[in-house]
Amino acid sequence: MAWLGDTGVSSFAVLISAGGVFEIFLHAADGAYTVNHMVQYKARLDTTFAALSDVTRRGVLEQLGRSDASITDLAQRFQMTLTGMKKHVSVLEQAGLVTTEKVGRVRTCRLGPRRLEEEAAWIEQHRQLWSARFDALDEVVEDLNRKEKAHASRKRR
Repeated sequence: MAWLGDTGVSSFAVLISAGGVFEIFLHAADGAYTVNHMVQYKARLDTTFAALSDVTRRGVLEQLGRSDASITDLAQRFQMTLTGMKKHVSVLEQAGLVTTEKVGRVRTCRLGPRRLEEEAAWIEQHRQLWSARFDALDEVVEDLNRKEKAHASRKRR
């Protein structure tokens, strides 16, 4: 832990809650504790975004939004093997985005119960953050432009 030595930290602990949030507790040589509340980890978000990262899986969700379909139907529609489609559906199922039901030899897929509220809230929070940062950047650029114009007009005199 030499990389922590420069900061006076002698040890640290990581606690992970049931909800997937973790906090880092740093113990300084003087006995004081610091809690880093900024570090958060949501396994559910990671699973969902990983599932949505693939174009085929997004297409499967769009298709299932129109109507339920068997894995065979989905494999034909996306021109892939049954094994490949089963893997895609499994990823979507693990994320709670799809449910499957086997009746006889046919496994039917339908949209799952998740409505992506947590993911939408995360995206909105970060959209607001970036929007505020870009607004602040716009103000800096406008200020620099004003100063540059003022400087240019003083130079002409």
